[in-house]
Amino acid sequence: MRKRHTPKDRLITVALHVALAAGLFFAAFPIYWMLSSSFKSNTEIFALPPTILPKAFTLEAYAAILGDPVKLRFFFNSYFVAGTVTVLTVLIALLAAYGFSRFNFRGKGSLNTLIISTQTIPPITLLIPFFGLVVSYGIFDTYVALILTYLVFTLPYAILLMTGYLNTLPRDLDEAVAVDGGTSWTALWRVIVPISLPGIVATSVYTFLLCWNEFLFALTLTKSTSMRTVPIGIQLLMGQHAFEWNQMMAMSVLGSLPLLLIYLVAQRYFLAGMTAGSVK
Repeated sequence: MRKRHTPKDRLITVALHVALAAGLFFAAFPIYWMLSSSFKSNTEIFALPPTILPKAFTLEAYAAILGDPVKLRFFFNSYFVAGTVTVLTVLIALLAAYGFSRFNFRGKGSLNTLIISTQTIPPITLLIPFFGLVVSYGIFDTYVALILTYLVFTLPYAILLMTGYLNTLPRDLDEAVAVDGGTSWTALWRVIVPISLPGIVATSVYTFLLCWNEFLFALTLTKSTSMRTVPIGIQLLMGQHAFEWNQMMAMSVLGSLPLLLIYLVAQRYFLAGMTAGSVK
């Protein structure tokens, strides 16, 4: 027998839908405003009252970004640094996670606690120490400085994420490889890695997003324009006497699209990898 909805139930349902719609508007409107402003002239952006839709649809902001080699360099730097850190993080995290998941060794618990404890340290407190290390080693304003620094922040969580995922895989897989005469190395690369794709994708997406969006260390550890990343490039469009808001919005859109595409393509694997370790 179907349950009859009382007026109170209908009122709660309506209120819930209104709240969800308000939340959706609050989250989506800034994205719409960024996209709309990227197609406006800088003069129209400062117009009062503000226009919801562009009165004169223009691509001048995108032309200014895509036609400037200096601004394109920002994108190259972000892709190169984020891509390199992602590959190194996934490789190191996969090896470390396999060790934590499959082997017992002295100091395993203490090492695991140390990795977890690093997540409690605010990154901003490490800014000055990292700057001193980078300068003392002579790698200031280089890719190496950014890559090594980002690795410090991405590896702990990546190891925890991959360990949680590998713990969901039965040890029978490793034992089957051992029975066939294979080593642990064979079990890892021939069996574990192919079936760990969701965990690997989740770790990769998380690492790439973290590196792509990072601002503070990229600003502090680089000086020359040729080494700046996209977040710093957006900030550089804020001049002393003028703000190129349309170009800032256009660069934000261009910087967001690749990340959106990556997430849409890997969404199924990303969600599976993020939740797999939570049921163990």
